[in-house]
Order: sequence, then structure tokens, then C-alpha cells
Amino acid sequence: MAYTVSNNTILECTLCPHKCKIVPGKRGLCAVRENRRGELYLPFYGAISSGGIDPIEKKPIFHFLPGTRSFSIGFWGCNMRCPFCQNYEISQRVRENSVHMSPSQVVKKAREAGCPSISYTYSEPLVHIEFCLDCADLARKAGIANIIVTNGMINSGAAEELFSAMDAANIDLKSFNHDYYKNELGGDLDAVKSSIAIASERCHVELTTLIVPGKNDAPEEIENLLGFIAGVDRNIPLHISRYYPNYKSQIPETTIKSMDSITKRAGEILTYVYQGNTGAVADTLCPHCGRTLIQRNGYRVRILNEDEYCCDTCGYELHYRVDFFHQ
Repeated sequence: MAYTVSNNTILECTLCPHKCKIVPGKRGLCAVRENRRGELYLPFYGAISSGGIDPIEKKPIFHFLPGTRSFSIGFWGCNMRCPFCQNYEISQRVRENSVHMSPSQVVKKAREAGCPSISYTYSEPLVHIEFCLDCADLARKAGIANIIVTNGMINSGAAEELFSAMDAANIDLKSFNHDYYKNELGGDLDAVKSSIAIASERCHVELTTLIVPGKNDAPEEIENLLGFIAGVDRNIPLHISRYYPNYKSQIPETTIKSMDSITKRAGEILTYVYQGNTGAVADTLCPHCGRTLIQRNGYRVRILNEDEYCCDTCGYELHYRVDFFHQ
């Protein structure tokens, strides 16, 4: 199995920046990658923690196959320790006896459900990279798109392989503060920034930033975060999400005033900005003439623009895809 280097019987997992040194019989920080008799083993290969058929907008993905449903599967474990995790029951634990699916079964169920895409989501799919890659290969052969929803905390070599196999991704950009990423989230900002840049060259990318009061909402940090995204591609859609107390974090929820202020500033720098967890309007507008291109009411979606490639009012080139054809 890839993503390891060996020092006698001790393995170093090279998948993510933690570079866990794993002795025989033990697992890395993610709790799913194990040293079994001197070889890296994934005992949770195909272990599914949750599954369902979701609107693609729930990922959130707004600019790739809008209005469609995605066959969604989740796993166990994570390589970060966010105190506000919404899925901590599956990300911060593992269940030894869980439902297993093979890649062919995943693709078969997606086809039977009539879903044009498969989403690897809910917990942290990148620590199950081998399974995701195997599924992605079969899905593409079946004409089904691959979507990953991830924290992006992965080393560059693995990121190149993973995002090359994906057709769309939503990556969490949780902060633009190195110390906060390291000390409070258990992550690495540089690795996430690298993943975003790598993914943007290989698949459709959208980003999500959860605004946590007093943690990542300082004006200077927001400016730096927006400047970084614009430097990669100002047309990357950014979902600014409202925080609510969860798991180990009891910080009061983000105020609407703060959400509106940050969303307004983001819209001055980036082309497409959406506000999440507030009930705010999330229509996609033409950046040039303001025409409503995609209308959203919750997860009900109407595509109003008849031209798949340009605004049918002013001819502005669009930055979303309503179809999927893998070349």
C-alpha cells in the first residue's frame, strides 16, 4: 500500500502532515490506518458509517450539477480534532463492526438510485483514500461523477492523486491562522492551502469557511483568507457558514451582523459568495449583469439560464456546470 515509509517494523504514514510513526498493532492519529505486521493496513476499507441520497447543494456544491442528487457515503475517523465538529460521532470514533461495501457495490447503488454523482463525505474521506480512489475509478467508467467533501489536510503527492480522480470538491478552509489550525484544530494550514491550489487545477472546487466568533473572524485574518482564495482563482465559490455550539465548543453562535459583514466583504473580492446556516438567499447571479441564473429555495433549485456556457442575457462566461461528461 502506498503512502508509507518503513524503518524496520515501524511505519511512517506519509498521507498527511502528521506523518504518524506507527508501531506494529497500532493505528495512526486518524484511528483507521494500522501497522499490521510491518505493512500499512486499512482495516476500515469499505466500512461505511452513514449513507444517503442528498441534494448536491447539501455538500455544499452549488456550481457543479446543480439541482441533482448525489449518492453519499461517510466513513469513520479523521486526521483533525475540531472542537466544534458537527459529525464527531463518526469522525472522532470508529466502530469495528460496521457495514462494509465494495467499490462495485457503491457504484451499483448510485446507478440504481439514478444519481449522476457519488459524494465521499460526512466524516473525513481522505484518510480512506485507497477506497475512494478505487470507487472513483469504477464510477468514472460508469459515467458517474466523483465528489469529495474534505478538510484538505493531506500531503501534496497524495493530493495530486486524489483530486485528479475527483470531478468536484468542497474543501474546508477553516481559518487563515497557522497557530489556530495547529493548536486548536490539529491541522496544518499550509497543507490545506496546497490542497486547494492542487485541486483547483484538477477538478471543480468550492470552499467552506465556518465563522467561529473570536477564533477566525478577525478582519485582518478574513482579508488574508479572501486574498489567498482570489490569488488561486477569484471564481472559486466560497460558502461562509454560521457556527453554532457543538461537540466540545460552547462559544455562542455567530451573529447575523458578523455573517453579513464578512459576506459583504467577501463579495467585494470574490465572484461567488454564499451564506450558509442563516436562511439567506443563495441564488447564483450573473456577475456582469445581475441576472438570476440559478434560483434556490432551500434545496429546491431552478436553473433559469437556458445557455449552459454563457449568461443568456449578456453573454458573460459562466462558472458552473449543469452537465457531466468525463473525457
